[in-house]
Amino acid sequence: MAPVAKSVDAYINAAPEALRPKLEEMRAIICNAAPKAEECISYGMPYYRHQGALAGFALFKNHIGFFPGAIVADFKAELANFKTSKGTVRFPLDAPLPAALIGKLISAGLKRNAQMARNKAVKKN
Repeated sequence: MAPVAKSVDAYINAAPEALRPKLEEMRAIICNAAPKAEECISYGMPYYRHQGALAGFALFKNHIGFFPGAIVADFKAELANFKTSKGTVRFPLDAPLPAALIGKLISAGLKRNAQMARNKAVKKN
């Protein structure tokens, strides 16, 4: 078993060279959609947090797994061309990444997290 990467750069650099541009693209899409998000490694994969968990991604044999959480259910129609599960979308390695759609999911996650943060603040007062 390969050692767990300590940074997103290390994770991407450990991937097969031919797939690194796709991982860099995924990273850029997320960072552009959520410029204030904290980048880290969680569960052995690149992960982003802003006012709570936002999204992560990981390289698999035939796809990039994107993990934006339960928000996937809100985009069922737009994600119809991709394999999905409860909090996961699989983007095939042999197809372009749907940058606008990924950005939309990140934006929805940011709104969800902001609302949850507001709700917590109200409960405290």
